[in-house]
Amino acid sequence: MPSVCFYFQVHQPFRLRNYDCFQIGHDHFYEDEQKNIEILDRIARKCYLPANEIMLKLIEQHKGNFRISYSISGAALEQFEKYRPDVLESFKALARTGCVEFLSETYYHSLSYLYSKDEFVRQIARHKAKIKEHFNQEPMIFRNTELIYNNEIAGFIADQGFKGIICEGLDHQLRNRSPNFLYNPPGNPRIKCLLKNYKLSDDIAFRFSNQAWDEWPLTTPKFASWVHQVAGNGETINLFMDYETFGEHQWPETGIFDFLVHLPGEILKHGDFNFKTPSEIVNMYESRGEYDVHALSSWADIERDLSAWLGNGLQHDAMERIYKLEHPINATKDGNLMDRWAKLTTSDHFYYMCTKYWNDGDVHKYFSHYNTPYDAYINYMNVVTDLEHTLELHQELSSNQ
Repeated sequence: MPSVCFYFQVHQPFRLRNYDCFQIGHDHFYEDEQKNIEILDRIARKCYLPANEIMLKLIEQHKGNFRISYSISGAALEQFEKYRPDVLESFKALARTGCVEFLSETYYHSLSYLYSKDEFVRQIARHKAKIKEHFNQEPMIFRNTELIYNNEIAGFIADQGFKGIICEGLDHQLRNRSPNFLYNPPGNPRIKCLLKNYKLSDDIAFRFSNQAWDEWPLTTPKFASWVHQVAGNGETINLFMDYETFGEHQWPETGIFDFLVHLPGEILKHGDFNFKTPSEIVNMYESRGEYDVHALSSWADIERDLSAWLGNGLQHDAMERIYKLEHPINATKDGNLMDRWAKLTTSDHFYYMCTKYWNDGDVHKYFSHYNTPYDAYINYMNVVTDLEHTLELHQELSSNQ
């Protein structure tokens, strides 16, 4: 009986305000609070509130047979707490149904695994505590930032006690096998890999409103028929996407909400199909082989690698500069200083510096509030310079006491 596993990523970064070199040493507030509120309000209105209302009705309509999962970054949860408690409450209402699972990830949606295992573990622990606080769940499935994955990461996450990890179903790693089964990392039966079916996921997330697509318009009967074709050749169809797909990336005028409303019913018309959460998938199905990934992969862009965040010298320079501050910042035990540093590890800051402007250029420009990647780099480095200056002053004061 094949299971459909819906997983949605929810993340909003703390965006930086315009911070020029003349502010260094004088102004230590880095966030563009007005922009954060403005963007969150827009997405709450267009996506979070209407989508959550639909999801709640679908769960009730299908009497618990429709089940979904979310990974909500700590950065997003903090903004919900501060600016939109109604959005947070709508996610809590979903949690109370017992049909919604909340996954684990890095608190600040960071690339910390690549630079600091200590920070990686700290952010996971902090995120797990926040999920427990708001949703009374203890996550057993891990979703790394932007699905960044390889065998080593899977092993590390297994050591942290997780039973499953979300990752991209890469064609060249599957070698003609189907992404619609569970797999293990090589020699590691302790953790199972849930592979994104990127073709079906992207049909909704990216192609839904593309009138040049030969399958447009995408109707629920058509999409359900594609899902049903997996019968006999798969056990789990993992549909993973940004939650903002609904109403923000795909506008309401495209019919995306109507599509969502009717999709579960169309899929459940086939008696052999059901909906399960990632933990239920891991508990229900056995691994069908090894998924061997040595090079770091992600779900970003056509390359499915890390070039969106680490593809040029600007990004490498910025990343190395911020992580160089980790130990001296933490040594101060100054909560405010530590918080400012941690927010600067968020992957979005480095994504804005991406200079790829070919197939994926429009996507990068859509998500960035800077005019150019170079503006993003200069602004970020001005902020880091001020943080370095603040740290030096703190260290001087401490040594004089």
